[in-house]
Amino acid sequence: MADGSMARMTMADGAQVAVYHVHPAGERRGGLVLVQEIFGVTDHIRELCDDYAKDGYEVLAPALFDREHPGFEADYSGDGLAEAIRLAREAHPFAQSLADVQTCVDALAASGPVFVVGYCYGGSVAWFAATQLNGVAAASGYYGSLIPAAADQEPKVPVILHFGRYDTGIPMEGVEQVIAKGWPNATVHVYDAGHGFNSDRRKDYHEPSAALAKARTLELFRANGG
Repeated sequence: MADGSMARMTMADGAQVAVYHVHPAGERRGGLVLVQEIFGVTDHIRELCDDYAKDGYEVLAPALFDREHPGFEADYSGDGLAEAIRLAREAHPFAQSLADVQTCVDALAASGPVFVVGYCYGGSVAWFAATQLNGVAAASGYYGSLIPAAADQEPKVPVILHFGRYDTGIPMEGVEQVIAKGWPNATVHVYDAGHGFNSDRRKDYHEPSAALAKARTLELFRANGG
């Protein structure tokens, strides 16, 4: 098992934010900032970090909502879902998430290439990491709902995007808008799955799509120095 643990990291605004940190198993291939869903740095997110560590990456996963709701972790229903939506859409500035990811990228940069992968809310962050942040070698974004509206921003680095054909929250018209931009650095993959297909905790989990998206993500990282 990977030896991940929670630690405090000082962000650019001086805030002390919890970050899940796990060292690579075996030879280090690069650094990775793994960006959470709206539900926090849950056991599922930590498990994803541990899996990437087994693939050779040193991983940081910042608890993006720590300023507004320290220690927030929620399931996918009820009060937890309502609080997650409030944090993501009302209480927490999206720009703050980008700034925290930049801090994590900078913390890993001295030891080699740094990549970003994100899921749901984090999938949108991954897109903006590719279009706006510095020091990112490549990024992989899973079903980020903010991406279609930001498709006019050309990625500075290679990015792959994963969408579910049956995602009721991200209509295919929006995905097709991203594809139609034809950005040389952006590749869009559509899976026969719904939203959240990568999470085995969700009803829309689709194992074949999750496995293929992970393989494509690793291929992207390895093609860009990792």
